[in-house]
Amino acid sequence: MSKHQTKSMGKGMMIAAWIVFLGLLAFFFKNILDKQHNPNQEINSSVLNSGIRVVRLVRNRNGHYVSRGYINNQEVTFFLDTGATTISIPEPVARKIGLKRGPPISVSTANGSIEVYLTTIRRLSIGSIVLDNLSATINPYMEGDDILLGMNVLKKLEIIQKGKILTLKQYP
Repeated sequence: MSKHQTKSMGKGMMIAAWIVFLGLLAFFFKNILDKQHNPNQEINSSVLNSGIRVVRLVRNRNGHYVSRGYINNQEVTFFLDTGATTISIPEPVARKIGLKRGPPISVSTANGSIEVYLTTIRRLSIGSIVLDNLSATINPYMEGDDILLGMNVLKKLEIIQKGKILTLKQYP
């Protein structure tokens, strides 16, 4: 092997090492950012002897409660929103989890009136809490992957906030 080939190979290996290093760094920081947005990727959940289902969520660094959960056995991310009347699902997420558009309706949002589509969720779960046959809307204007978990769900639960912990209880 000539001196030129050795130098060239060394340069290529150095570039490859930097690419791998930067990729690992990006992966590491993405995980940190994901955990800051959703500190509830592993749900603190239990069922008491009385049948009460309890889920405890930790507030994220922005002061919101975000949680991993499931719609029709498909994993999703919920953003608890007491200002939302109903569950609101971004259209790309609805397509991904197989929800069908129903009839259009007009709803009022903080940004004005928009047209969304009714849909039905067969089963929604967060940890041990399970709710069946819920109304929801598919929102073609919503960005991101978070599903707004509105009052049509939250009113079925007891909600207790203490410090950075939100406790949800579902009674039998």
